[in-house]
This record gives sequence, structure tokens and C-alpha cells, in this order.
Amino acid sequence: MLEQAPAEVKQVIESGGVVAYPTEAVYGLGCDPDNDAAITKLLAIKKRPWEKGLILVASDYQQLLPYIDDSQLTEEQRERVFSKWPGPFTFIVPIKPGISNLLCGSFNSLAVRVSAHPTIQAICQQLGKPLVSTSANHSGEEPAMSHEEILAKFEGEIDALVAGSLGEQRKPSTIIDAISGKVLR
Repeated sequence: MLEQAPAEVKQVIESGGVVAYPTEAVYGLGCDPDNDAAITKLLAIKKRPWEKGLILVASDYQQLLPYIDDSQLTEEQRERVFSKWPGPFTFIVPIKPGISNLLCGSFNSLAVRVSAHPTIQAICQQLGKPLVSTSANHSGEEPAMSHEEILAKFEGEIDALVAGSLGEQRKPSTIIDAISGKVLR
């Protein structure tokens, strides 16, 4: 497993690799949202059923537009979302037709976040698109909180570990339904 700077991990992700990286609260696992083989690999590592869906993290809202149906949000709903971003708030939004079921699971919506974390910002800016993001753990286990835990838990399973520090959050992002405004987590 290679430890890389955010700018160096682009090639690993574009070639279908799964990477670990720091987020606002815990380490995450991610891959290219347009590569079903990479998403399948990530789900297998996590031992997570595809039906649950995944989160996309981005450096800005524009990166999410190929995946979400922004036209289904009112200006008020969009303003509510923008008032929380960038930051540790994940919103459930309607998807565009044709989005991989591996991303949205058994739902007609997708969980998305514009992150303020500098490492996620840098990765997404290098890629020019969002990154699939899920907590770095095997299903049922606690998420990894350190570089050392990533090395111990995922040696031989992931393709790279991105250097960086965790953010200040002590719990996973708040999840909000963008249309109803209801807090789901």
C-alpha cells in the first residue's frame, strides 16, 4: 500500500483503485464514482451490500451535477443545502436517470456532500469530479481513526493511503433529506 499526497493519488483512482483518506471525522474509503468495477471492489472490501447506497463527496456543487437532478430542488431547498456547505453535512438528493445502482443502492436518491476538508478538496480538484466516500471499516466495525489503523485493517485490500489529518468533527456527518429538511442522522 502506497502512502501518497492528494495530488499523487489521481492515477490510482483513475485506474480503478480504492484509496483511504482522512475526512472531517474518520478515515474514509473512496474510488471513482464512474467506475462500477472500482465501486464493486470498495463494497467487497467493506463487506457492504450495494442496496445501502454510498455517499459522494465533492470540492464544489458543480462536481455533483452529473449525478443529481438539481431541477427537483426548489430555490429554498437549494439555499438550505448551500447554507451548510462546504462542511460536515450530507444531503439526500434526487438522482439523474442512468446513475449506477451501485452508487444509489435501492433508492432513487443519492447522498452527497461538499466537503471543507482540505484533503478531500484536493483529491476532488485533482480528479475534476466527486469521490465515492464511505467510512474506512468493515461492516459492523468501528471506522479507522488513524493512519496506523488503516495499515492494520486494510493491508493488501486497498491501493493507496492518502496523507493528511482528520478534521475536528467527532462523529460522522449529519445526513439531511434535501427536499423535506428532515435530519436522518
